[in-house]
Amino acid sequence: MRRHRPYRVGASMALFAGILIASSPAMATPCSNLQSLQLQHTVINSATDNSTGTFVVPGNPPTTITGLPPFCRVTATLTPSSDSSIKIEIWLPEGTWNGRFLGTGGGGFQGDITYSELASGIKAGFAATNSDLGTGSSGCNPLFCGSNGNMGNPLATEFGDPAAPSTGLFGHPERIKDFGFRAIHLMTVRGKEIAGAFYGQRAKTAYFAGCSTGGQNALMEAQRFPDDYDGILAGAAAFNRTHLHMAGLFGWQNTHASPGRFIQPGQMTLINQAVLKQCVGHDGGAGTDQFLTDPRDCGFDPKSLLCTGGKQPPACLTADQVTTMQKYYAGTIDPVNGQLINPGSERGNETDDVLALGLAFQEQLPEPAFDGLFYWVFGPSFGYPSSKVNFANFDFHRAVDKVDDQLAEMLNATSTDLGEFREHGGKLIMYHGWADPLIPSQSSINYFNALVGNDGHGFQPAGFVPGGNPALRRTQSYARLFMVPGMYHCSGGPGPNTFDALTPLVNWVENGTAPETILATKFVADTPPAVQFTRPLCVFPKVAQYNGSGSSSIAANFTCVAHDHEFNQTPAPKYGP
Repeated sequence: MRRHRPYRVGASMALFAGILIASSPAMATPCSNLQSLQLQHTVINSATDNSTGTFVVPGNPPTTITGLPPFCRVTATLTPSSDSSIKIEIWLPEGTWNGRFLGTGGGGFQGDITYSELASGIKAGFAATNSDLGTGSSGCNPLFCGSNGNMGNPLATEFGDPAAPSTGLFGHPERIKDFGFRAIHLMTVRGKEIAGAFYGQRAKTAYFAGCSTGGQNALMEAQRFPDDYDGILAGAAAFNRTHLHMAGLFGWQNTHASPGRFIQPGQMTLINQAVLKQCVGHDGGAGTDQFLTDPRDCGFDPKSLLCTGGKQPPACLTADQVTTMQKYYAGTIDPVNGQLINPGSERGNETDDVLALGLAFQEQLPEPAFDGLFYWVFGPSFGYPSSKVNFANFDFHRAVDKVDDQLAEMLNATSTDLGEFREHGGKLIMYHGWADPLIPSQSSINYFNALVGNDGHGFQPAGFVPGGNPALRRTQSYARLFMVPGMYHCSGGPGPNTFDALTPLVNWVENGTAPETILATKFVADTPPAVQFTRPLCVFPKVAQYNGSGSSSIAANFTCVAHDHEFNQTPAPKYGP
């Protein structure tokens, strides 16, 4: 299990344990001949055989992927507009193709190819493809620039020159369109054409798998291009992107409002331990768990850690720190009308690990992470305190509409009409870590509930309804959500964070068997093969409840049960779902 990274981890998180790999047909076109393919708005840059079993990933320092089957590596540049430059790669197994096509996603603002996704794909027998989303790469630290030095954050002096700030995608609407939805669609179309030319036949089925930005890509495909894929796997989807990035601004402002608002090193762990002490075992999970099974059942109030009787931080919280945590849980709120713009963080995701991309991460930055998106609207001046609108004074009442007016249509995958995807037999599996410190876990629940509402011709949450919920049954005939206890953003965390969701998706598409549970594993130190415990992931709205006897380390001792009438933070309609 790899470490969690900014907006990363998609298909490669899955183990692909049950996907059958069949022998490939004879190659219809030699790999090198693919470079002469003539495709619309496409230049094939290279087509080379790789039979070494390894691939050296470009970078500083470079890393090496091992255990690869022989494959044909194709690189291409797509130019759907005069201002576009979308890089894609297609990796084609030469002896073990399973007859399936796999599109994969990436993270953040992308900007480069996610080679780990391609490697995982071909190891499982897929013809796999990935894209840089047209945002390019200039080596800027992705924590500040979203994998792209041209995306903004000129105040990050360690990684860019504030005297000559780049304007990024400001004034480049075609590139923003590529990033939002066009790059993945064209990657898919061209990838299928290249695979078809290589194998001399079309893939029998096509799948997409991605987490975070990859999850946004996944939902955008289901909504805008419903015929591209037969099965789609969307993890921790950044689907409501403009408001998610506003939440990043809000979180940074929250901790930087005054020096006293900072949560000191070690205090997030202190808070997490208090949350677990109050709530573990009361939400369906076992009393020995180090994570929450359903955080919505936890009413922890950070006031309970307020310093009294001479006690001092870091052993307790000051009044200012209590305010920080209350706002952390409450979400991004319009200060004038009180409307919720984006849900807050669930209790149980508190961590001092900066790699989890939560509050401890935001505190250390000179400006909010991933705020490059706002440079696209306000220009390079957004990075300067003297400007009318900047990251420190962003007005969550007046400036929100300007961002949405310019970007929401291109970036937000918020449509809940998946009728065309459903009608052609498409299947969607969503998953999200309950302890995600970056993208609030409630976001995926809100989207799924909105699907149920759309299928029921009105808002109908996915919970218990006397006599059954026909809208929920209709939604679950093509879309299912699995919440993952104790998992951080796409991976990591104290819960069962390793699982194969792609094999159940393939089985659903090709055999008609809808998944009720997915087996998840927690490895010791998150490193196979030593297993710490297993746990079933239940189809939402069910959660895994301990049976009360037997080892809580064994999944078989848990039963999936529905929780009734659970509260979920829902944005105001103009910002939802």
